[in-house]
Amino acid sequence: MHDDTFNMNIRKFLKMVGVNSQHEIEKAVAQAIAGGNLKGNEKLAAKMTLSIGAANLNINFDGVIELE
Repeated sequence: MHDDTFNMNIRKFLKMVGVNSQHEIEKAVAQAIAGGNLKGNEKLAAKMTLSIGAANLNINFDGVIELE
């Protein structure tokens, strides 16, 4: 294993996940507000799951996204 290549590819993956996740969260929240399911002042419980089957990794990250 080449550590520099490995680390660079982890960073690329995490950047892709971060950018795409933010876009999807923004879109879903905007639709929920437009549809009346959210008011826009909530604190939303969020969970992210990271899994890599070949490495036997399955971990959850829990957090809160405040809208106001």
